[in-house]
Amino acid sequence: MRALFILLWRNNFTLLFLFVESFCFYLLVQNNDFQNASMLNASNAMVGKTMEGVNYVKEYIHLKDNNIALAEENARLRNSLKEATYQNDTLTNIIRDTINRQQYSYITAKVINNSVNRRNNYLTLDKGSLQGIKPEMGVICSDGIVGIVKQVSPHFCTVMSLLHKDTRLSAKIKRNDFFGSLIWEGGSPFFASLKEIDKTVPVQKGDTINTTAFSSIFPAGIMIGRVTHSRVAAGSNFHDIEINLSTQFQKLSHVYVIDNILKDEQRTLEVNNTGDDH
Repeated sequence: MRALFILLWRNNFTLLFLFVESFCFYLLVQNNDFQNASMLNASNAMVGKTMEGVNYVKEYIHLKDNNIALAEENARLRNSLKEATYQNDTLTNIIRDTINRQQYSYITAKVINNSVNRRNNYLTLDKGSLQGIKPEMGVICSDGIVGIVKQVSPHFCTVMSLLHKDTRLSAKIKRNDFFGSLIWEGGSPFFASLKEIDKTVPVQKGDTINTTAFSSIFPAGIMIGRVTHSRVAAGSNFHDIEINLSTQFQKLSHVYVIDNILKDEQRTLEVNNTGDDH
């Protein structure tokens, strides 16, 4: 207390000046309409800027929750898309159901580990068997294909990335429906190759490459990328096509795991047909 008293005594003239200055400023503002209005406008502007800053901080703090909510909403929308259904044309009077029957469901997940600079790249997601994840489910993001689920634990799963030497997808040129196999030959995480497209097929730079309906893992029409370069090597019967992948693997955060409800039925039928080849 004594130190405070000494401090005030040493600065009494300065404090007295500030007090008188403030009081004069108060009288000036209170007794003059112009100064009063100017002061009010300045204070309102200052309060507005302060509130704007506070709201910005609040939005940043809740950004994670907003992203999760947005991802869940997108999953619900994907579940309602036509691509997530199949046509049921054998309706009878007993079946009172819609023509479009659900075939694909989507589960939101967050990427908690990811690699892009190896020959065999994997991702880890924060969802597992307790959330309905199973091996060989497809994984996509809002931009395109991500990979295929490999290992599953109760709370997590690993995904074989599209950037893996063993990943092989059925893909087609959207413009003309000719299909081949998409593989990643290593190197850049931005490019892959489309193989087995006959040299007589017209291929143009900028052609969109999508998934086909031949896979039991991915629905047809999922974006894969665009053609950046195409050539036919001497003596070859097929194009060598370079694809710029639409998925930015270095920025992956939220993804969707695809459950094909009819996958087991389709695969059982296809396995039974393989006996006809022997």
